[in-house]
Amino acid sequence: MAYADYKMVMGLVEELYAFTALKTCGRTSIPWMGNTIELAAPWPRITMADAVLHYSGEDYYAWQDDVQARDICRTRGVHTENSATRGDCLAALFDEYVEPKLIQPTFIMDYPLSVSPLAKRKPDDPEMTERFEYFINGCEMGNAFSELNDPVDQRARFEKQVALKKSQGIDASVDEDFINALEYGMPPTGGLGFGLDRLVMMLTN
Repeated sequence: MAYADYKMVMGLVEELYAFTALKTCGRTSIPWMGNTIELAAPWPRITMADAVLHYSGEDYYAWQDDVQARDICRTRGVHTENSATRGDCLAALFDEYVEPKLIQPTFIMDYPLSVSPLAKRKPDDPEMTERFEYFINGCEMGNAFSELNDPVDQRARFEKQVALKKSQGIDASVDEDFINALEYGMPPTGGLGFGLDRLVMMLTN
């Protein structure tokens, strides 16, 4: 899935949820856990960095380095590991300040590289990936991204992950079979997964 196709994929998600609600409940506005959820399109679309800035006031692009990012999280009482990167800290602030606020259906785009090890980098912002998730009533309902098909980039990410886990006393190794498969060649690929169980829970309240 090319990043340019994301608008189309998001549109399909909106259509799927609205259509299913109409067929199941007879309307697109439905109750769920004390809130009234409107599933009709369009749903807001916002990057993770912009969402964190909006709800917490913290500007990811103003952070100078990982140390400053970790200090900001600690000042706010948000737990991060001592090895956390700027991307890890952004994701931690998102979990704390943003996710519980996403009551109406919302797409969150552009996830940090550090929390998206299998997603392709954005060409214009290589610390972010071509990935989005969507949330309803403070719950993640689905995940989509362009698959990383560069074996050199994938190996570097795996090796970084392995080194981090070993530093924490966790046994880990690079998935050589996966790297080997990528080296043979994988075409541009993308995927969308949505939580069918969560969709059913929402529609049935």
